[in-house]
Amino acid sequence: MTKSWLKLLSVLVAVTAVLTPTLQKDDVEAQTAVDPRFGAVESFWAANEAADLGVGWERILFYWNEIQPTGPGDWNTLHVLEEWLTEGNAQGRTIVGLLKNTPVWATDGEFAAGVPRGLYLPIDDPGNLWANYARQIAAYYGPRGVHHWIIWNEPDIAPDVYGHEFSGSTEDYYRLVKVAYQVMKQVDPSATIHLGGMTYWHDPGYLRRYLNVVVADPEAAANNYFFDVISLHIYFRPETMGTIIGNAFAAQSAAGISSLKAVWVNETNARPSTDPEWTVEVQAFPLDLEQQAWYIPQAFALGFYAGAGRMAVYKLVDINIAPGEESWGLIRPYDFSKRPAYFAYQNTIKYLAGFTYPVRREMGANYYIMTFSRPQGVTRLLWARTPAAVTLRVPALAESAQLVNVKGEIVEAVPVNGVYSITLDGARCDGECLIGGPPLFLVENGVTAEQVPTAAPLPPPTVTPGATITPTATMPPTATRAPTMTPSPLPTDTPSPTDTLEPTATITVMVTTVMNTAVSPPTLTEPATAQPVLVTPIPAFVPISVPFMAQASWWLIGLGIFIAVLLVLGIRLRR
Repeated sequence: MTKSWLKLLSVLVAVTAVLTPTLQKDDVEAQTAVDPRFGAVESFWAANEAADLGVGWERILFYWNEIQPTGPGDWNTLHVLEEWLTEGNAQGRTIVGLLKNTPVWATDGEFAAGVPRGLYLPIDDPGNLWANYARQIAAYYGPRGVHHWIIWNEPDIAPDVYGHEFSGSTEDYYRLVKVAYQVMKQVDPSATIHLGGMTYWHDPGYLRRYLNVVVADPEAAANNYFFDVISLHIYFRPETMGTIIGNAFAAQSAAGISSLKAVWVNETNARPSTDPEWTVEVQAFPLDLEQQAWYIPQAFALGFYAGAGRMAVYKLVDINIAPGEESWGLIRPYDFSKRPAYFAYQNTIKYLAGFTYPVRREMGANYYIMTFSRPQGVTRLLWARTPAAVTLRVPALAESAQLVNVKGEIVEAVPVNGVYSITLDGARCDGECLIGGPPLFLVENGVTAEQVPTAAPLPPPTVTPGATITPTATMPPTATRAPTMTPSPLPTDTPSPTDTLEPTATITVMVTTVMNTAVSPPTLTEPATAQPVLVTPIPAFVPISVPFMAQASWWLIGLGIFIAVLLVLGIRLRR
């Protein structure tokens, strides 16, 4: 009799374990190496956190006025510590240097933004100060593992506009890039030259005018047009990714560049303005911490879909900013605590890393479904576009899936009649829906993207040799600034980070019937202009939620304990 009771008790405990939801279970296979397409600007300030995220590249500022402050004979290697380079290379991060800031002694124009003196002299003339400096940079830092160089920053901001960094004409900027391309590749054949990150909105026609200057040079076509990568900075509105990236490819085609150069989004983010631990006053784009977290996976999914070769968050952590200044970091500047966006990016990398092209998109008037094929299986990223919640009937590819929110909380989703029914919370919109609602990752292992009965594949752009957009790509990103000026990095001690754990949220999985729509993706030579498809709301159903399951589990545990007590009392009474 005692054995029978014990067997019954063990069965009850087993049933309880099955019914208790597993919020932290992770069946996704770990990546064997970092994916070089996911970056974070200035990761060296928080190298351990960068490794924890799985960052594949970082950008570091190389200020000319700091490295050669008083003349061409200066060489200040303490401006960029070699420890940063060594650690980044050891952790598998590609390091990208950004060259900018003309010293006073090297220009007849304004400090930092002035055209270097002697720029139009031959590249071997000692009077060409920029050529001499770029040559020294490549010769010194190439052997130290830096082979990717961004030439200046945001040249499309006019001199009379806040944030401008280059006072020269479009022709002057072309000469700056051309000279750097020639001398840096002479001393380092592995050097890759990136155009300075362009904001697009300050001057949407700048890139086209620049490329027209390039192709007008009779030497350009035979010399790879004197650049390797186009760099973009895109903020706040993830749905503009297609338009801006599409323009970069279209501008190349319009200029007659047949073998398209890779396009990188080197800065992207949506800084929070209502972080209670870092208060700021902003004139535009008031956003909360959760919206910043929602932005990250949306922007990366839409950017890669549009053909971006690599993307980077601006930035990992803000350093040397005063209280009240805009803070963009995934990590707070004063105590290195982690914002929700940190965990959102961690899970974006975790569930998208290793993806192969094409990326598929299904777009409705009120939702997105982005499909990524990975070695482990298929990840679909879903979110609502409008303030209203929407329930989607998503065809299943496997017998079950993991449904993961941006915090990394996981529930198991089991399809009914081959369908997952998933409710997406709406976006927070104040007039304009800048960012969609909270995204969910639907992760299915052991399946392939060819089985997804949705959007047609988007082919990757045709790029020049070496400018690939595959997981093994070796080309880095660019850029270095958000709307506020980035101070010169100074070697400082990095405080120990403090994790900020967010409250547990409920993920609800609903069971209904199938409905699916798809929109063909945009081409790479035109901005994305696909028309939305209306999704009819489905009737409400009773959800099977995590709190209910957890409550039922505790009742069963209590019942098991009660039975165990009775069993012990019964044994003692018999004795």
